[in-house]
Amino acid sequence: MSEQARIIGRGTWLDKVANEIIEREKRLGRDTSLIRVESGLGASGIPHIGSVGDAIRSYGVRLALESAGYKSELIAYSDDFDGLRKVPAGLPEWLKDYIAHPVCMIPDPFGCHSSYADHMSSLLKEALDRLGIEYIFKSGAEAYRSGTLNRQIVEILSHADKIGRKIKEMVGQEKYESTLPYTPLCKSCGRIYTTKAKSFDKEKRTVSYICEGTELGKDFLNGCGYSGEARIEEGLGKLMWKVEFAARWAALDIRFEAYGKELTDSVRINDWVCENILGFPPPYHVRYELFQDKSGRKLSKSSGNLVTPQEWLEYASPESLRLLMFKRIVGARNISIDDIPVYMDEFDELEDYYFSNSRDPNPMKDAKLRGLYEYSMLLKVPERKRLHVPYRLLAELASFAPEGKEVDFVAKRLSSYGIARELDEELKKRIEWASKWAKRGIKEQMPDIQINEQTRKAIIEFANFLPSCKYPEEIQSKAFEVLRANGLAPTDFFPVVYKILLGVNRGPRLGPYIYDMGVERARERLLRAAESQTNN
Repeated sequence: MSEQARIIGRGTWLDKVANEIIEREKRLGRDTSLIRVESGLGASGIPHIGSVGDAIRSYGVRLALESAGYKSELIAYSDDFDGLRKVPAGLPEWLKDYIAHPVCMIPDPFGCHSSYADHMSSLLKEALDRLGIEYIFKSGAEAYRSGTLNRQIVEILSHADKIGRKIKEMVGQEKYESTLPYTPLCKSCGRIYTTKAKSFDKEKRTVSYICEGTELGKDFLNGCGYSGEARIEEGLGKLMWKVEFAARWAALDIRFEAYGKELTDSVRINDWVCENILGFPPPYHVRYELFQDKSGRKLSKSSGNLVTPQEWLEYASPESLRLLMFKRIVGARNISIDDIPVYMDEFDELEDYYFSNSRDPNPMKDAKLRGLYEYSMLLKVPERKRLHVPYRLLAELASFAPEGKEVDFVAKRLSSYGIARELDEELKKRIEWASKWAKRGIKEQMPDIQINEQTRKAIIEFANFLPSCKYPEEIQSKAFEVLRANGLAPTDFFPVVYKILLGVNRGPRLGPYIYDMGVERARERLLRAAESQTNN
């Protein structure tokens, strides 16, 4: 088989997943006139890159399905009937009074929405809207109230014994052998996790329960002792996670859903329930690993180490965030706002490649690069590439611009360098992003770069000459003197200097740029980078 014959769709993992979904649906003999994909949205805390990433990736699969000729839609399902397990970092302490209450029934701590859940869901929907993600929003609380899940709830509770035994067999958890996988809302105290479902009356469609308490993390939360019945049709109770996914997959006819690796056991159980209790083949899955902060901790609503999509979009383009999600799905990744220049410049390189006449000799890699660009643009490719100025160059210029005049200052510098003669809206927007990023109060970090001893020596000499230079041309001449004196070619010296000063291998003419930057600032940075290197 030729290389070209093995390329599926646009050559990305999204196309591979879409193809596997289509082939599976054909084997199952199911109707493929509409292939629904789903993303679960948490509503218990501030949405972060990880939670929005699930929806972005699922939307990418939807685009790949449509690219293959199939109609698809993304269901964004909000778990807004979940109980609050702990107070997320930065939110008011009075929320402790609402632990174990459904988040859709907790007041909005910010006072601008009808509930805590509405506020958190609105942030996530706003992020998806700004990213160009098209979706159909489904509220979990509304799904219970409207009866969307009633048939699945009845089937699950009617086979609770069988499910309990299977859960013990699969993961060793004995809890569901003595309690139903359903938690009613206590009519007395209004909490949802503290109730224990004792029995189910299929004819009356009621669940008897007692509010006896539950373990939440390392603590035990006492119940109020109330005993009562919950009627399924009233929607004042919810399925436990071990079976809830299965219910909504079957009810909403979901054919694909990705999941984080921490949910592996829950998904295995839900797949079994979906297939064997509800008679619905579970969705095709892709498992992904979580985003982590720079210390290796997972991004967490409760610990407050979040990178929010709103924060990212304050400093960068939507396509840079979509690229972050689409470039791969396997493997854990550390992420922070410090990484924005990397993804902005990587997207520019991808666009340069897409519109260039050069092609990678490997057809698979060429297709993947072109496909990744097209999906990052949501298949809305412009007629020509846009002007690309290295993000870190914009940030550096903005960092020493007069306060409030960053756009004009940077635009004039770019014009003097011959990089951009005119300031259009696209460039203005990029300067504004970079300016905010540069002045956000984060300690400057040196780029990760290895310098050989010969180049390191030349950089130290050049840096020490800078304070005596009075004009841009003097700086430029001194650079050439130093590299020749050390037996270096320009390609050995200038890319390293640009990497230290700008984080990229190229930039404007060095003399004028260092003059604008300030010779002392440039000297300090060059020396710090050179002196941090271990001799080769």
